[in-house]
Amino acid sequence: MAVVAERAFTSRSTLQRVEAGDTNVGIGIYAGVLQALGLLQGLSQVADIRYDTVGQTLSSAALPKRVHSARPHR
Repeated sequence: MAVVAERAFTSRSTLQRVEAGDTNVGIGIYAGVLQALGLLQGLSQVADIRYDTVGQTLSSAALPKRVHSARPHR
């Protein structure tokens, strides 16, 4: 634990808060811990829409059920 905290440039108590999922810990601390563990590349997947199945479902639900083509103007 001390080695990971040192490599993440944070304290052991903050690392414990990260492990507990404390939402008051800044994203930079989480990124530092991921870097220290060699897992930082996974952070890019958080914002990638291809992996956001919930967001895709919500977006699809908001689409209109039917689309009517516009009549040509005369």
